[in-house]
Amino acid sequence: MRVLVIEDDEVLGEAVRDHVAASGHGVDWMKRVEAAREALATVPYDLVLLDLNLPDGRGLDLLRELRSGGSKVPVIVLTAMDQIASRIEGLNSGADDYLVKPFDLSELSARVAAVVRRYGGNPNPLLRVGDLDIDLARRFITAAGRPVDLTAREWAVLERLLRRPNAIIAKAEIEDSLYEFGAEIESNAVEVYVSRLRKKLGRDAIKTIRGVGYKVGQ
Repeated sequence: MRVLVIEDDEVLGEAVRDHVAASGHGVDWMKRVEAAREALATVPYDLVLLDLNLPDGRGLDLLRELRSGGSKVPVIVLTAMDQIASRIEGLNSGADDYLVKPFDLSELSARVAAVVRRYGGNPNPLLRVGDLDIDLARRFITAAGRPVDLTAREWAVLERLLRRPNAIIAKAEIEDSLYEFGAEIESNAVEVYVSRLRKKLGRDAIKTIRGVGYKVGQ
């Protein structure tokens, strides 16, 4: 998953970025509206974490721009304003969820997962694919009844594929979901993670469609 954090507070922004990145996702962190606007025009983000008060403008104005322009990217508002009126304004402007500062990072993770599942068309965190039983909320998986431990990046690759079971996901799309701006991407990075997943989940868990990408399911 590729996430854009828009937050001008250095301490909170760094904490949120590092927490999301620790789950294996690609994270870009912008501190101003204009920089965020440029990033959104460049990258098809899977999620935006948006502060409302920024040095060069209001987060809500950026949110309204996105929605009026037809963007459906999920947006979770992060703000110190806890008045009911502020929450209502944020939700009415197109936010998908609302977290008031200070918040626990584990709660942020739960909200992020729930919003992404809703946008993926399957709010149920429990999936069954072949002989795999997957709990996306707890990041717990069994293959033919045996528990399997995955690294954060392996989970991130698997989650990207599971968002559209039976669909073919291009290698470039997987790369975009894993790496932030400026990161060095080894040419065979995706192949390496897919190979590791097959060793842990079974060689038929992920299918390669030559010259196109990868898929899970039939």
